[in-house]
Amino acid sequence: MSADQAVAAPSGAESARRAGRARRRDRLVYLRSHPVLFTLLAATRRAPVRRIGRTVLVHGTRAYLDALTRVPLDRTAEGTTGGTASRLAEGGLLFDQEGTVHKGARRSLADDLGSAGVVRLRPVWTAVLERRLAPLATGGTVDLVDITAELAGATTAALLDLDTDPLVLADAARHAAATGAGQHMPGPRLPGAARAARLAADALTDLVRDHAATRARCPAGAVPPVAGDGPARTAGTGTAAGGEGAAGLAAMLAVAAINTTVAAIPRAAAWCADDDLWHWADDAATRPTLVAELLRVTAPTPLLPRVAAASGTVDGCPVRAGDRLALIARHAVDAHRTDPSRDNPAPPQVAQLVFGAGPHACPGAALARAQLADTLAALTPYRPKVVRARADRRAALPGWAVLTVRATR
Repeated sequence: MSADQAVAAPSGAESARRAGRARRRDRLVYLRSHPVLFTLLAATRRAPVRRIGRTVLVHGTRAYLDALTRVPLDRTAEGTTGGTASRLAEGGLLFDQEGTVHKGARRSLADDLGSAGVVRLRPVWTAVLERRLAPLATGGTVDLVDITAELAGATTAALLDLDTDPLVLADAARHAAATGAGQHMPGPRLPGAARAARLAADALTDLVRDHAATRARCPAGAVPPVAGDGPARTAGTGTAAGGEGAAGLAAMLAVAAINTTVAAIPRAAAWCADDDLWHWADDAATRPTLVAELLRVTAPTPLLPRVAAASGTVDGCPVRAGDRLALIARHAVDAHRTDPSRDNPAPPQVAQLVFGAGPHACPGAALARAQLADTLAALTPYRPKVVRARADRRAALPGWAVLTVRATR
């Protein structure tokens, strides 16, 4: 921290007030999207593990880690995220750790989303940020949700080698997730919900297939590079060579990548603005810590529904095959109690849990961190404040429907 920053540092009371403001705003995305569910989860969080019939609620850090690394999980069970994804992918499940084909696909995806993938894709999202944030320089306002949707759509299209409008892709992926969320949330199903989810998934898969068709003339196993890429790369997540199955897998990846990004970045930026953390975001040396802390306190995917495939133990609680597991990432990383801290951040192994663990870890973690870091860096010169926020009551993940900001300098 510079001398000027040290002089300008807020008092303890002022810092607490800002943190409280940020936390109150962020809680709205839970209370207005799934109020009954999150009230139930809040009421049961004092116990690390709590059984309610055949459902096991997992809140504690060690319990959460046990559930992901020590209990065999049925990744295609009805009512789970994996089950929905499996049907979307027409029988193929990209994130299933079973089988050599799926392991190979996962390794290929990890390569595409790792450090080399970040270098390849970074020009895509930084171009969106440069263009869409420009109105802030002249006193205008921007909607960070719409900007993030374009950023996520453009990045995903480049990752999957799709020649499609980023916002069209983002809208289709968000609609598919919103209609499909009811299929793995507790509670009664609304009439027609299953059909609506199927139609939305089919529409997304058709969009991916149609916009990949122009690449069918490529040599077998290769897809054209995106701008700034090197030679054409082997089709791993690309859709050109894989037909129907590849279109389903690409659609599933689009759902995951776009929805988590649209949920995460606006919430993190709102917290940064309300808590006035721009001085922290301005420091390239400590910005990665801020990114980790913001992802921890916002926990973009706060609840993972799973089903046990065999017996096991979660922090001393016996689990039987067929039990439903509700893994509450938000509580496992202490997001509900501990604010972002520059001096005493959460241990990396705890913060990382928002991306899962072991064979169930998200391969897109590095990409997500890089996108958020670049967004905060692009916003920092303007020190924006939130002038309008409206929670999204229909989204699959808690998030904002509108988040309008204006520069303060």
